[in-house]
Amino acid sequence: MRLCVPIPCFFKNTAFPDAIRKVGELGFDAAETYNWKNLDLDAVRAACEESGVELLSMCTTEFRMTDPQYRTLWLEGLKESCAAAKRVGAHKLITQVGPDTGAPREEQHASIVAALREAKPILEDSGVTIMIEPLNTYVNHPGYYLWSAVEAFEIIREAENPWARVVYDIYHQQIMEGNIIPNITGNLDLIAHLHSAGHPGRNELQYGENDYKVIFAAVDKAGYKGACGLEYRPLMDPIESLKTAKQLYGKTE
Repeated sequence: MRLCVPIPCFFKNTAFPDAIRKVGELGFDAAETYNWKNLDLDAVRAACEESGVELLSMCTTEFRMTDPQYRTLWLEGLKESCAAAKRVGAHKLITQVGPDTGAPREEQHASIVAALREAKPILEDSGVTIMIEPLNTYVNHPGYYLWSAVEAFEIIREAENPWARVVYDIYHQQIMEGNIIPNITGNLDLIAHLHSAGHPGRNELQYGENDYKVIFAAVDKAGYKGACGLEYRPLMDPIESLKTAKQLYGKTE
């Protein structure tokens, strides 16, 4: 499993291409980001090619999938984001599904499924995988609809879209459902990316209640071939934090 560096978490005051180069200098070969609209995509791609760092994923510009009246807007944002991903060389996009609208959950669930079905031609044409993200509603995202990874897996199965998958965030799911290792290893065919942070606090992995060495070893043993983003707020100096993460978790076998 590859460790992936979310640029905004560690390089807030560094030009993005320079941050990519620094990631490579630290010995990582994967990075991700969120908002792509403020990036010089050509300069980012050049930095990736120069440094050997793959930009794995970015985010879509629209997140409201729970309400059918916003579906066209979400699909238009997806099309725009797929074009940007293709330009920069990324092959995955993360989308949140939006707030709980107050409508019956089965209706919101069905709306997300329908959006993913309608997205298939856009994703197929661009070669980009869309990843829905379950988030915790207790600490960071009150009012968000999709808090359950189990429901996220159900949505992906129902959508029957090979370009739609889940980003499984271990931090969020430790708060909401637990059962981390079985939920990951039993659904590897539906997971395209992992995120991680220590809980409580959303800081370095070694400061939380999860033993990430055990988790990563189990995920590797199950055959996961993707990456895990270090999506936390460092308490240490950011560079030292990344060096420590690589030392502790860079090899899990």
